[in-house]
Amino acid sequence: MHSTIRVALIGDFNEQQKAHTAIPRSLAMASDDSVECVWVPTEAAARGDSLSEFQGIWCVPGMPYRSADGAMRAIRHARVTRTPFLGTSAGFQYALVEFARNALGLSEADHQKSNPKCGIPLISPLDRALAGVRARVRFMDGTAIRKAYGARESVEEYHCSFGLNPKYRRLLEGSQLWMAAVDDQHDIRAFELDGHPFYVATLFQPEMRCLTEGAPSPLVNAFVHACARQSQGITKAAS
Repeated sequence: MHSTIRVALIGDFNEQQKAHTAIPRSLAMASDDSVECVWVPTEAAARGDSLSEFQGIWCVPGMPYRSADGAMRAIRHARVTRTPFLGTSAGFQYALVEFARNALGLSEADHQKSNPKCGIPLISPLDRALAGVRARVRFMDGTAIRKAYGARESVEEYHCSFGLNPKYRRLLEGSQLWMAAVDDQHDIRAFELDGHPFYVATLFQPEMRCLTEGAPSPLVNAFVHACARQSQGITKAAS
């Protein structure tokens, strides 16, 4: 059956990446198979391939991207066009870099793994790598992620060793970014964009829940609902 909800998966598909298998499955579970997932390689995004046909954009895990600029171009598209956006793991990291560069004017902000000598190492090694770790996150009141889970906290799975450099946290606080979730050490593990219909990025990987529990994450459910609203709005505008 043809779907009216199309979601761009921004990343370089690798069948060895569990998240790359989990994300389409999670979206299918959350939508009763009514979401069409389309992989958009980061190099294609860098070339300027159109993203206007999609009702949602998910920047997926998988460092290093073949084109970090392509990933950030897609993230910026979602941010400025108000297209529902979800970024997980590396998607979280590069969403922060994109915002710092293009919204805050910090042109030297970068990811320390891909650019060790960058002027502003916004994304740096974590004090403790979170490869295959499950840990508690606490959701901030009034956030979309808190509403999605209907709970104050959750235990989530990570597969990463980089995150927001705490040295630059204050550069982001007070901007349009909301710190939406923290861990037990109060380090930022999710953020949202104020005034956007749905723009959530998490360092943890909610997509993995479909593999471990056989059900989609509440956050994936909320993302799909946002994409459906986007689709309905586009359809009405075109009619």
